Amino acid sequence: MRHHSDGVRVVSILGEDYSLKAPAGQEQVLMDAVQMLQAALADTKKKFPTLIGERLLVLAAMNLCSQQLEMQKRHEQELERYQEQVSATVDVIAKTIQQN
Repeated sequence: MRHHSDGVRVVSILGEDYSLKAPAGQEQVLMDAVQMLQAALADTKKKFPTLIGERLLVLAAMNLCSQQLEMQKRHEQELERYQEQVSATVDVIAKTIQQN
């Protein structure tokens, strides 16, 4: 990875250099995303050693998207569960107040 003076970073993905610039304050997020993609590519390459180039990139991206969708689903389920717990607590408090 190389840095330019204007905040642009050059990263290599599958042997190709890409000049990337993150919004101010988001530079670490960009670098974490690059590392995540590179790890996904390496993992996919281990599982499918004959894949190269665009096919490898697409499969790795699809795997990352699948993981993201699964995390979103879990997050929604947890949020729903927490909302139910809060509602139940509010109901108990309301009943207690009414009894007093």
